[in-house]
Amino acid sequence: MRSRWLTPLLFVLALLQGCAQPHGINDPQIERRSEAAVQDDRNIEYNARQQIAARYRSNIQVNVTCFNRFALITGQVPDDATKQGVERIVGGISPIKGIANELHVGGLNDTGLRRSDSGISGDVRTRFLEDQSFNRDNIKVYTEEGVVYLMGIVTRAEADAASEIAATTRGVKKVVRVFEYMK
Repeated sequence: MRSRWLTPLLFVLALLQGCAQPHGINDPQIERRSEAAVQDDRNIEYNARQQIAARYRSNIQVNVTCFNRFALITGQVPDDATKQGVERIVGGISPIKGIANELHVGGLNDTGLRRSDSGISGDVRTRFLEDQSFNRDNIKVYTEEGVVYLMGIVTRAEADAASEIAATTRGVKKVVRVFEYMK
């Protein structure tokens, strides 16, 4: 009885193995960051979240997004002192090489707006799929309050194409380029 379904299952698994992509996530054709930079980005984001949460327990909504050791700080804080304090925390995490502090001083956003922001990011990424002038895997998209932040290691032409797509996506108020340009 078991061999009746086991043989077809093994056959299907053997066929699927041929469908696997030969390139890993850190393949240089797809990922322009080194494996160490990818891991550093994860560590920076994690450490930033932990340290910010330990220092500021409430009245803030802060996101740290990192690409190639460059940190983008977005969200809302109650005052300028907190904004600068968050930047000092992120700047003190090794091996940060740059920071774009886009924190807004003011009240916290509601959950509905945050859901709308993730929908905008998804729409931008979907539209990137349709464009053949660049590889969407080289660009990280993050949206906060309708502002789309684009991060990545790109050529000027790729940056221009991605920015145009993002700017013409429904719901986008503004596009901020936080790119590292290839020479």
